[in-house]
Amino acid sequence: MMDKLSSLPPVSEMMRAAGLEPKKQFGQNFLFDLNLTGRIARSVPNIDTIPLVEVGPGPAGLTRAILMAGAMRVIAIEKDKTTAPILSQIVDASDNRLTVIYDDALRINFSELGLDRYAICANLPYNVGTELLIGWLHKIARGEKIESMTLMFQREVAMRITSRPGDEHYGRLAVLTSLVADSRILFDVPNTAFVPRPRVQSAVVQIIPNVEKISRLQDLGKIEQLTAKLFGQRRKMIRAIMPGVDWGKYGLTGTERAETISPETFALMAQDLL
Repeated sequence: MMDKLSSLPPVSEMMRAAGLEPKKQFGQNFLFDLNLTGRIARSVPNIDTIPLVEVGPGPAGLTRAILMAGAMRVIAIEKDKTTAPILSQIVDASDNRLTVIYDDALRINFSELGLDRYAICANLPYNVGTELLIGWLHKIARGEKIESMTLMFQREVAMRITSRPGDEHYGRLAVLTSLVADSRILFDVPNTAFVPRPRVQSAVVQIIPNVEKISRLQDLGKIEQLTAKLFGQRRKMIRAIMPGVDWGKYGLTGTERAETISPETFALMAQDLL
């Protein structure tokens, strides 16, 4: 089955044959570097035993690498139907391991994919990556069995996901992620690896849900509301944003700013204050 995939033309040739160009409205930046796509695919835990969902496969550079890495089953969700001439060839070469759903990943109900558990791997479109991640974090908080997420973001977003209290990039993404999972940056990806070349650098982040953290969580929705409120005015002291609160109850004085408050304290505060 690998011979069928490896015998396919390079992605760039398949794009030219299909008359396919990256579309700005979809935030498309295609990754052609085989070393990088292979490295991302090999980073997915248990890729040969857990179904995998890929969002935004485009011309299937990463999709091919995932299949070549031995993925047992891949469901690819693609909004751009002009990629069909390429993706259909990958489907044919996959020996029934690849299914493509042409839909918007922001609207699709992942629970209807028929998977008891799954991993996610994606080179996320820059314009919707954060929104997708927050949605997946809520699914994890509700007990949906997402085993791992191996995702490419702009490097600044990757730092916002993995940062800690007091760090320059610490904010709501770090709080929400930290309360349901463990995260780390696996490696950086230079902008020269993409077509077209974006102005920013990228990084691959891995997020592994943490059962113990999830069991302690009460309401991620309330925490998201509170982080939006406090980080929305991050230069202000929290007592100026929310006056009349007994901050001592949470081990605080009220003179703190949101960027110094731990995820666990945010979780405690959200249950009382919202």
